[in-house]
Amino acid sequence: MIELPVELPAELVPLSWLLGVWEGSGVIDYAVGEASVTHEFGQRVSFSHDGLPHLNYTSYSWLFPTEEGGEPIPLVTETGYWRLSRALGEADAGPAMLPGVGDRPFRDAESVETLRNAAGGFDIEVNLVHPGGVAELYLGQVKGPRIDLATDAVLRTQGAKPYSAATRLYGLVDSHLLWAWDIAALGQDLRTHSSGRLAKVE
Repeated sequence: MIELPVELPAELVPLSWLLGVWEGSGVIDYAVGEASVTHEFGQRVSFSHDGLPHLNYTSYSWLFPTEEGGEPIPLVTETGYWRLSRALGEADAGPAMLPGVGDRPFRDAESVETLRNAAGGFDIEVNLVHPGGVAELYLGQVKGPRIDLATDAVLRTQGAKPYSAATRLYGLVDSHLLWAWDIAALGQDLRTHSSGRLAKVE
């Protein structure tokens, strides 16, 4: 059973099953030409909120040691924001630090229901930033305990490694957060990259 925080903005209820800290493991399996990169990794993911109508997201991953008694090897981090997709109005803060004017919209379940799409889910936007010079904008939908995402845009700095597109899938199965991530990178077409299974620890 999912308990909703009292102060949770109504817009976040469709994403509320993500809230908390999740930890577990997964597998990287990515083919680059004739070679294949395969590793097991650990991961800790956090979804939180600060009273605003978006979820804050952080992820930290590490490779498991290849030798007994070895130390885990830090792998990657990413951070970002998840929210329902809708046009922002005068009552929403921004751009920059400009405060909103008037009452914030979508403050109750009835008004949030008007955002439901034709498929019965809610369109969402996810912005993710990687320290290696890559920023991703995903569009997709949340429908019950399942999220499907695909990149709408990928920005890279001049020194970033080639990375052009991705899809991600998240689902709540038997109280575990399962995910799969396909990428188009290093000159490859979109293909399987990694997946994981996480349990809620906080």
